[in-house]
Amino acid sequence: MRIAVAATPEVAVPTLDALLASDHELVCVVTRPDAPAGRGRTLQSTPVANWAETHNVKLYKPDSIQLLADLIVDLDLVITIGFGLLLPLEVLKKPKYGFINLHFSLLPRWRGAAPVQRAIEAGDKVTGVTVFQLDAGMDTGPIYLSEQIALSSVATSEELLQSLADLGVKPVLKTLELIERGEKPATQTDVGATRAYKLSKEEGQIDWNSDADLIIRKINAFNPDPGAWSNFRGQVLKINKVRTSDVILSAGVLKVIERSVYIGTATSALELLEVTPSGKAQMLASSWANGARLIATDMLQ
Repeated sequence: MRIAVAATPEVAVPTLDALLASDHELVCVVTRPDAPAGRGRTLQSTPVANWAETHNVKLYKPDSIQLLADLIVDLDLVITIGFGLLLPLEVLKKPKYGFINLHFSLLPRWRGAAPVQRAIEAGDKVTGVTVFQLDAGMDTGPIYLSEQIALSSVATSEELLQSLADLGVKPVLKTLELIERGEKPATQTDVGATRAYKLSKEEGQIDWNSDADLIIRKINAFNPDPGAWSNFRGQVLKINKVRTSDVILSAGVLKVIERSVYIGTATSALELLEVTPSGKAQMLASSWANGARLIATDMLQ
């Protein structure tokens, strides 16, 4: 088949590599226009754009849906992976076999922009990938294939995304075989459907009056972006990594015990392992505490 991939993030790369090595023709890659990023707000290409340039695959960065529609008229199929746009039905019908999407959850659970993060935050025991036919809804189209894995209680969103990116390769290639054989996807049910809303920076603030397990899940879900955080002496302190402990402290109270840093919660205290102070690079929590010279009244809020 003559295929295009419409994608933005790094997690599309394993599928792109597989398609390039397959018998299918990867006609082009479509990605979002360059956008300002970093402290200098300089324009940067998407990871998918960088991949296409490295592999000499034709690359497009349309800044409108109409321009995208014009690019895909003569194609058999478009595969989307984290493209970030809800496309109208008239565009989805332009390729011969329409559009399929590689989604990083077991649909209908976690339809939306942040399925991996929401699965971690909710404490799901299993997760996976789903390959489905795009329709006009938000991740509501009929399903070709899904693949399930156990969700580790210590996985960050970055780690889980990479695992799911690798897991998704075989279902995508198998779906292409199904399409070529004329097999149809199964209607997706709404039973058990949940919405994976995009994470906001404000939502990342940690409530230390919560259960320790809930706090760990939030930290893992929000790592690395937008980050879980708290206020320390009037400035933002990102909390990157913690682990459970048997220490008991009042919620929000900081204490150094034998060179380890602990923070109280509604249940047992958590040991802080890695933090990012405002305006600084990430560092060991012990190094941060030494520099901050913690006193008995210091708290995280």
